[in-house]
Amino acid sequence: MPIAEASSIGAQCRPRASTKGARFVVAIHKNKNKLPLHHCHMESPRVSASSPTVSPLLRGWRYRALVLSVAASAFGYLLFMLWSGWRDTFHAVMQIGIAGICIVLLMSLLNFGLRFLRWQLYLEQMGHRVPLFPSLNIYLAGFTLATTPGRAGEALRALLLIPRGVPYRHGIAAFISERLSDLMAMVAVGLIGLMVYPKAGSLIAIGTATLITLYMMIGSRRFLDFLSNRPENGGLISLYFRHIGELGLLCRRCHAPKALVMAAGLSVLAWIAEAWAFHLILEWLGIAMRLELAAFIFTVAMLAGHLSFMPGGLGGTEAVMLGLLIWSGGDRPEAVAAVVVFRLATLWFAVLTGVVALAMHRNRPSTR
Repeated sequence: MPIAEASSIGAQCRPRASTKGARFVVAIHKNKNKLPLHHCHMESPRVSASSPTVSPLLRGWRYRALVLSVAASAFGYLLFMLWSGWRDTFHAVMQIGIAGICIVLLMSLLNFGLRFLRWQLYLEQMGHRVPLFPSLNIYLAGFTLATTPGRAGEALRALLLIPRGVPYRHGIAAFISERLSDLMAMVAVGLIGLMVYPKAGSLIAIGTATLITLYMMIGSRRFLDFLSNRPENGGLISLYFRHIGELGLLCRRCHAPKALVMAAGLSVLAWIAEAWAFHLILEWLGIAMRLELAAFIFTVAMLAGHLSFMPGGLGGTEAVMLGLLIWSGGDRPEAVAAVVVFRLATLWFAVLTGVVALAMHRNRPSTR
């Protein structure tokens, strides 16, 4: 390949911003006269002792677009609250009281803390020891995009970790491992609740089948090696399969037997904390219900939201949760208020926490 042509291709793959952010490099293949742009990939930058750890995503129009997406989701939920009856929601908040709201928020914080410990475990399994407080800041910042479909936006953490020396694929592997661990915990609680509401069997079966299939793929080293050894010059589909195989091998490290047991325990405890908060809200609003039934309704609703691939499960989670509460004997006004208050204290509290953490990460860049 002529030097001039290589330089031209490199210019297409490089961002206009400074070299402080992530660099783009060109994978130049032998015996190729032309280089497709899909071979551009992100490489972890070299971080000096004084370089800031702010991703290019947090600058300019990208940051404004991120903030705008969060604001749009919040506005949509505000419209939902107005439609469902804001007076009932306000009355429910007054009935729960400041002390009750603080208890529910503490349960949410416990959920965040346990999931963060699991995140640190996954990073350590891949050989990365990110300092505790910077890693916590990055983890919480990921909640900014918790309202994206399947919470995929939380993969923002992988970008924020790049200046810390963690390759992008490793961050994505940790994110995928989180979703698998969450699914495992929800399926475990859901299986117990099938005795209470057998009609939810199909939803639990879908979650179980998905979980088993994914773990079989991760558990098969031969299958992952087959994917990861696909030729780089075999076209776009071959390249995608190669990336899937490489991510699978990284996820396999996160799900080594000891790490798998520890992560599963942290996941179950984290989601039990939120299920308990849901149960407390129901009790304070006068909806009598056993803890195991409340935990089951919470789990099925969260699964429905995730499987719907709606932003943050918005709509799907609320509809299923409301329907099951009414089915179990709750009055509609109290059930609607309970759902809205719970989602405000969990999902939207997480988004608010993420916005604050992201602003801290952007305005006070730390050093490695």
